[in-house]
Amino acid sequence: MNTFTVNLKPVLELTDEQFFNLCQANRDLKFERSATGELIIMPPTGGETGNKNARITQQLMNWTDADGTGIAFDSSTCFKLPNGADRSPDAAWIKLQRWNTLTDEQKEKFPPVCPDFVIELLSPSDSLKAAQEKMREYLDNGVSLGLLINRKYRQVEIYRQGKEVEVLESPPTISGEDILKGFVLELAKIW
Repeated sequence: MNTFTVNLKPVLELTDEQFFNLCQANRDLKFERSATGELIIMPPTGGETGNKNARITQQLMNWTDADGTGIAFDSSTCFKLPNGADRSPDAAWIKLQRWNTLTDEQKEKFPPVCPDFVIELLSPSDSLKAAQEKMREYLDNGVSLGLLINRKYRQVEIYRQGKEVEVLESPPTISGEDILKGFVLELAKIW
């Protein structure tokens, strides 16, 4: 299944509230919105990708519960980035002090905050180029550390602020580095 991008601007421009309501009314689809207002429609993932994504989220949630310095999110969470884009990383983490600056209403809808850490898991139908552009967008909006996992080639691209992208071949684990101290993503069940 392919991702579709629809340019609505010639006809209408969705407000944040309208975009939120569109997503709520169509829960079987996953929507994102580019910084220029294009609507990105993504079908649900297949079983293998869904399982691997759940394993990633499970590891991040377990570490988050034990660590207590932040809050983790699954792929259903959409964030309003500073550039205006609405993005849903496959897994994300935000420092608790940053999360606590948001109002209850902001927390209930699409939080207007860029995560500190994101993971994207490339699905078989995903475009590598589009996923890499999305990772760069996360960095441009404030993500400190991002991981792009390509199961097909057993590669992990590591995105860090102010550094070149590092590509690892078949790593058994990936560290959360200084951003998520003590977090280690075990990749054996992800490959």
